[in-house]
This record gives sequence, C-alpha cells and structure tokens, in this order.
Amino acid sequence: MDLEQFAALRTPEGSAALDAAAGVAGVAGGDPLAAAVALRSAGVPGGLAAAALTQAELRRRAVGKFGPAAAGMFFTRSGLEQATRRVVADRRARRLRAAGVRTLADLGCGLGADALAAARTGIRVYAVEADPLTAALAEANVQAAGLADLVTVECGDATAFDVTGVEAVFCDPARRRAGTGRRIFDPNSYSPPWDFVTGLAERVPRTVVKVAPGIDHALIPPGAEAEWVSVDGDLVEAALWCGDLAEVSRRATVLTGKSVHRLAGSGTREAPVGAVRRFVYDPDPAVVRAHLIAELAADLDATLADPTIAYLYADTARRTPYARCLEVTDVLPFSLKRLRALLRERRVGRVEILKRGSALEPERLRRDLRLAGDQPASLVLTRLTGTPTVLICQDRVPSFLPLTT
Repeated sequence: MDLEQFAALRTPEGSAALDAAAGVAGVAGGDPLAAAVALRSAGVPGGLAAAALTQAELRRRAVGKFGPAAAGMFFTRSGLEQATRRVVADRRARRLRAAGVRTLADLGCGLGADALAAARTGIRVYAVEADPLTAALAEANVQAAGLADLVTVECGDATAFDVTGVEAVFCDPARRRAGTGRRIFDPNSYSPPWDFVTGLAERVPRTVVKVAPGIDHALIPPGAEAEWVSVDGDLVEAALWCGDLAEVSRRATVLTGKSVHRLAGSGTREAPVGAVRRFVYDPDPAVVRAHLIAELAADLDATLADPTIAYLYADTARRTPYARCLEVTDVLPFSLKRLRALLRERRVGRVEILKRGSALEPERLRRDLRLAGDQPASLVLTRLTGTPTVLICQDRVPSFLPLTT
C-alpha cells in the first residue's frame, strides 16, 4: 500500500470497501481470488478492492496482538510484525505512569502501539516516525482510538527531535531494512543507529529502548535494567530501562493469561552442576535470555547437568511460571534404533520433542521413529558431558500443586 491507496481507503467509498472486504473475506474462506472477485462483483474498483482486502487480512492477523481494537486500525505487513503486543505495551505504559511520567517522546513510533498504550494511561505522547506511510497509519490509529488529544504524530527524523521538552523517551529503532523487510543484526545499522539510541539516556535519563530479544549482553549500557518479556511461552521482546527507571540488573517478565510474573537477578551468577535427577525443568525463554538460570535453580533447588545447556534437574516437582516440569523416566545415549524399539515396546504413538544442545531436527526424528501406539511421551534431546542424549519424560506434574514464584 502507498499513500495514495491509503488516502482512498479513508474516503467514504474506501470505508465501504473495508466493510465489504471484512465480510467477503470470511465468506471466501481465506481464498484471496474468490474474495477479490466478490468485491469486484459488488462494484468496488480493482485497486481499492486489493487495498481493502489486504487491510481485512492484516486486521484479522492483528487480533492476536491488539484484540478487538484491530478491526478499526490500519496496518502494513512489516509494521504489524514489528508492533508491540497490546498486553506488553500496556504493561510498559503503566510502569512509566507509575514512575510519574507525564510527557513522552516515542521515537520510531511505527504504527503507534506504544504511543496508544501510553496515552491510555494519560501520558501526553509526541510520536515521531520517519516513513510517511507508517506515520499516516499511526495518525489514523490514534484517531480511531479517540486519543488525538493526547498523541501527536510527526513524520520526521527521530534524531532531530528536540527531547528537552519531555520527561521520558521511548525508542524502538527499526531493525528491518526499508523496502525488503530483512532483519538487521548489526545494531549500528539500526534506524536510528545504536550510538544515538544509547546516547538518549545521557540527554533524558528516563529512557526506555525496545531491542531484539537476542541482544548481546555486552551491548547493554552500564546501570540499565535489561528486561526480557514472554507471552504464553513465546519470547516477544526485550527492553532497556535507564536512569531511575532501572530497578534491577536483569529481569524476566512472564505474562500468562492475566497474570504477570517477574524474576530478577544479576544475570552473572552460575548455577550449580550435578547429575540428571527425577524431574527436568525447561525454563521459559525469557529466563534463559535474561541469564537468570542460576536464580531459578536456587528457587527450585535444582542443578544443571551440563553447564552450557539450560535444562534444570531436581528431585521434586514444583509448579512455577518460569519453567515447565517433566518427570524423567529414562536417560539414554542417543540411538535411533534403541529409542524406536523402546517407544514401540511402550506403545508410544504421540511424542512432543524438546531440544537444547542437539543438532537433531525434531520433525525428521519424528518421521524416523515411525511411531505406532496410543500412549504419549515427551522426548528431551540434549547433551550430557558432550554425549548426545535423549530423556524420555512424562508430563505428570500435578496441576493442583501450588504455584511457586
């Protein structure tokens, strides 16, 4: 979509086309050609029909991030992929508001997810976006949310924005190349570049930077809090909290349903190493990326079996939001023939395959096992003292156990 097509969608005819596209998309059952034919048959011009159908599909996908509000928002494909989930943006905005922030610059606002979240808490937001189309979509999303009195969207260079008039800054540098959508792994190639981003905290101490979850810990500025966030087991983002917003060195925030769980620590401790024990814990990816395995091990009275692999082992089972717990029934040096025979003997026909420190491809292994049976099992592919190993496990941890946080 370009600015001309977006302008057409904002006309009464465009609004009607969007409504029609939402209807035919469901009737067509996901067949874009059938949906396009249906819109054309209804008298919608071809270009407008294509733009409306694209928005209908993006709005459908966006429900997972934005909920019902997605039905009235505008998106681009890359913008939707990079947009902050509403549950994460809302939590961040509440934290800023609780810290006393009343005015915020959102540098690199994208489609406006974080700006909208901040405004919903009453924060006055000055949003800046370099791409003209994305800025126009962000402005439309602000209007759709009824927050135009609290959010101003400016199309411009984030590095040129005067931040002296705001109490806090949120920056989400673009990590994909314009036009291609390819990921950028070198922070110096971000837009704005990394040196500008890290320099923001010197100008506005209350700075929050959204970064890729795979950020190198060596890039984290001294004194900043680095937080990794997962939603229902999926690692979705990391953020750096600077100035007096920093509360700890490292934090893993785990969002499950309506619950929020936080595990904090230094990120430098080392967990003890021991033998494989009765239960294995598979830590949440936010805990792993935050380097908080030692803190979780202490909470669970657990140990690592290999110092380089983030599986924890304990003698007792505990329910925790920071890891999944499985009971280990067998520990085998990996052998496809032996594993296949054992699973066949136990009539295992369904397996869940987890892996850390293993080069095996789970789907290929699943095919090679040629399973036949009515029993389930979990296979944990790992490495013990350098030896490829498989743990055969059962998900037998009682759900009635109290939650340990």
